[in-house]
Amino acid sequence: MTEQTNTTEQINTTQPSSQNVRKPSPYLISFSIIIAGVLIAGALLYVEGKKESGGESGNAAVSSNTAGSNAPSVDTSALEASVLPKAGVEIPALWGDMGAQMVSAGVIDKDAFATLYQSRGGITADEEQLLAGTNNGNLKITPENSGLILNLLWALGLGNKNPILEEGPMSDPQYGGAGGFASTGGWSLAKGGPMEHYSKHQFVALTKDQQERVESVAKGIFRPCCNNDTFFPDCNHGMAMLGLLELMASQNVSEADMYKAALSVNAYWFPDTYLTIAKYFAEKGIAWEEVDPRQALGVDFSSGSGYRQVLSQVTPPERKGGGGGCGV
Repeated sequence: MTEQTNTTEQINTTQPSSQNVRKPSPYLISFSIIIAGVLIAGALLYVEGKKESGGESGNAAVSSNTAGSNAPSVDTSALEASVLPKAGVEIPALWGDMGAQMVSAGVIDKDAFATLYQSRGGITADEEQLLAGTNNGNLKITPENSGLILNLLWALGLGNKNPILEEGPMSDPQYGGAGGFASTGGWSLAKGGPMEHYSKHQFVALTKDQQERVESVAKGIFRPCCNNDTFFPDCNHGMAMLGLLELMASQNVSEADMYKAALSVNAYWFPDTYLTIAKYFAEKGIAWEEVDPRQALGVDFSSGSGYRQVLSQVTPPERKGGGGGCGV
């Protein structure tokens, strides 16, 4: 550290003579007061006009804040309708007989799966079709089935053979082997141990280009429960997202649509988080539909550390309920 040297300035203590001080004209003082009054009145009229006009934002989820705050107030119900549609979101990925394949391979033990969901009120006919049916259409995620979709995709990401699992961070020796993560050791719905199925089944075959697309997108999608991207799927959300990316890429879904679908899915898995992120953008006059999914899913917003930065700038909207944890 550079030490600073104090300098002493010479101060002129000589007081001015009253004879040398020129007094202002009383006419000049009066004129100045009149001008100042006009300026203040104009400023007040401008502010009131801005309040009455409602500001410049055209976002339906954002309204003018007349309470004096710099940030506009946000209609939470309208925001929730945008981020978490009650009707759900269709994912551009045909499910087909994927559930039945995983049950047949033992990645999913159907009895264990049924027992788990029986304790949660059971599963619907549509959910049973996803698990055991052979002619499913595109996946659709809703507030009600988001947890089940998470577990189905978790099994897919865990069991599907892929270089990301075999050569990526999951298999880095510094972590003591791939079996010690929440995404592997935490999968308790398989026949046998989870590592018996780790990257063992060819559920989804990818071309070279499709694999490169999966790896590229995976490195751009983070999750707020940790600071890792999907290329390092050490928890259930990361492993499930990997499974979803593989499924979409195998059906030639574009990179842009993969990001868009991933943002919808992450929102249902972490509803409070993404409502808060959406509120952050809304307070800047940006509707959720206008947010770039790559930006929202990136490290600055969707990682644990990025989301903490968002929380330092916005108050989370009040909402009943929450997302699932990092277990089945």
